[in-house]
Amino acid sequence: MEPKYKRVLLKISGEALAGEDKTGINVEMTEKVAKEIKQLRELGVEVAIVVGGGNFWRGRSSQDMNRETADYIGMLATVMNSLALQDALLAEDVPARVQTSITMREVAEPYIWRKALKELSQKDVVIFGAGIGEPHFSTDTAAALRAVNIQADIILLAKNVDAVYSDDPATNPDAVKYDELTMRQVIDKDLKVMDLTAATICMENNMTIQVFGLSAENSMVRAVCGENIGTLIK
Repeated sequence: MEPKYKRVLLKISGEALAGEDKTGINVEMTEKVAKEIKQLRELGVEVAIVVGGGNFWRGRSSQDMNRETADYIGMLATVMNSLALQDALLAEDVPARVQTSITMREVAEPYIWRKALKELSQKDVVIFGAGIGEPHFSTDTAAALRAVNIQADIILLAKNVDAVYSDDPATNPDAVKYDELTMRQVIDKDLKVMDLTAATICMENNMTIQVFGLSAENSMVRAVCGENIGTLIK
């Protein structure tokens, strides 16, 4: 299999990393992700990752808490997931670095753009934790921004559903699956692939997105090699 893309930004939702457990970190799913990233690296693909924190904390659900406080807790949740993913990658002999937008020297490197580029060029996997380090911005926005920062060829949006649908397929059996969309259609149809800020960043920077289900066999490798899985957004 030949990769279609040289450098990718993999965005993994916290819920997808939780697997069937729904909350926390599912060891089998984390190991699966690490093994597939190892395959990507062996194909010569440079991989950066942004992981969400919804398996531990969803700030927007904490209505009685100050929004800034809730969002900072969410950022810490993404760091926990980042460290777990780093550990799984190291167990597969894949060099992996965690860079965080909030300084925490004892557990991770600070986010430095040029250092991230250097590490990627050395085929280290770079995991970006703590979002962009500011409240009111989601990890979707962090993924879009970091993808632009590192000049990624595509964002691989790994979710717990296998594609983009017109409605929630879990509750609406008539929901229509989309094979391909434009970012303008995503915004106009309010398809909730990612938040409006992230979608706008992608649209303004011509960033392509491949949405697919994380649980499917070899889904990352298939997406990187250009197989028609999930939904392609241009």
